[in-house]
Amino acid sequence: MTDAGLPIGCEFLDPITPQYIADCVAWGAIGARTSESQTHRQLASGLSMPIGFKNRTDGNVQIAVDAVRAAAASHAFAGIDDAGMPAILHTTGNPDCHIILRGGHGVPNYHPPEVEDALVTLGVAGLPERLVIDASHDNSGKDPEKQFFAAGELADQVADGNKAIVGVMLESFLVAGRQNLEPGAELTYGQSITDACIGWEDTVTALERFAAAVEARRG
Repeated sequence: MTDAGLPIGCEFLDPITPQYIADCVAWGAIGARTSESQTHRQLASGLSMPIGFKNRTDGNVQIAVDAVRAAAASHAFAGIDDAGMPAILHTTGNPDCHIILRGGHGVPNYHPPEVEDALVTLGVAGLPERLVIDASHDNSGKDPEKQFFAAGELADQVADGNKAIVGVMLESFLVAGRQNLEPGAELTYGQSITDACIGWEDTVTALERFAAAVEARRG
C-alpha cells in the first residue's frame, strides 16, 4: 500500500505494535471502548499523526473530548523501545487529535444539533472545533442503506459551510452487505465478514457527493 502511494488509516488497539508500524500510518483512531483508557491516551500523545478518539459506546462525547485534551499533553510512562526492551517513554503531546462521532446505544449523533453540541463541548474545553463523523455503527444502526443516507446528510452539512467536519468514516467494501465466515463455506469475494458495508457503487456515489460538497464549502 505504501509503494502504491496510498495513505493508510487504522485503529490502534494494542499499545505495542504502533511502535513498529506508525511510520506507515497517516491517520489513526482510538475506538469507542478504549477512548477512556489512559494507556491509549498516552499512546496517542506520542504518535506522529492525527488521532481521532471515538465517543463512548453509550454516546458520551465528553470522554472523547477529555481524551483529546489528555493526548495533547506530555506524558512519561512504562513501555518498550524500538528494540523491544523495557523503557520509560517520554512524549511531547499530540496537538492534532480530534473526536469522532459514532452515535451510541442505537441513537445517532451526526445530525446538526448533535454536531453543534459536540463543538460546544470542544470549545468549553479550549480545544480546536474539529471532528470526524463515522456514518456507520450507531449512526446507522450498522445498516448499510442507512449509512449511505447518513453520508448524504453529512455531505449536505459540509456543503452548507460547516468547516468543523474535517472527515467522514464509511464502512465500505466491493460487495454490499456481509457474510458469515464458516468452515467449508464458499465465500463471496470482496464482501465483508465483519460489519455490513456499502458496496462499491454506493461508495463512489458518496465520495462524488462529498467532493461536490467540499467544492461548495470552499466557494
